[in-house]
Amino acid sequence: MLPFIILAMFLMDRAGRRQILLSTTPVLFVTLLTIALVNKLLQPGIVQGSISVVGLMIFFCAFNMGFGAVPNIFCSEIFPTRVRGMCLALCVIVTWISNMLIIFLFPTMNKTLGTPGVFGFFCIMSVFSWIFIFLKVPETKGFPLEVITEFFAVSTSPAVKEGS
Repeated sequence: MLPFIILAMFLMDRAGRRQILLSTTPVLFVTLLTIALVNKLLQPGIVQGSISVVGLMIFFCAFNMGFGAVPNIFCSEIFPTRVRGMCLALCVIVTWISNMLIIFLFPTMNKTLGTPGVFGFFCIMSVFSWIFIFLKVPETKGFPLEVITEFFAVSTSPAVKEGS
């Protein structure tokens, strides 16, 4: 997986953060869908296990290139300098809490939905992630931090406060 993190670091300023997310999320979708279908349609055995393991390996590599690396870069770019440290800490806390929730909920979801259901659920979530990235996540490649911060800044002008 380390080579894919290094590849993501190399591509970050060449292809762009948004493009990396838009490119790796479909890989996540395909691998999760494959794992769900294989576990639903094939009998437990070497073939099912092998396809599932290969799917998970590809998933981990694509995840590390996209969602593993890019959000950390975005978080370090979008906040104003005066609050960047506090906001980065908050982002890290939210990330770790989210990871913990997934880890703790996975066994319950697996028991309730079964393996195909769990991977199908995360497959659907990857579709929503891609749509969100496509519609809401801007490209920050090549922009200075000051410009990115201004882009994400919330306007506090009187006209906005009055609803005009």
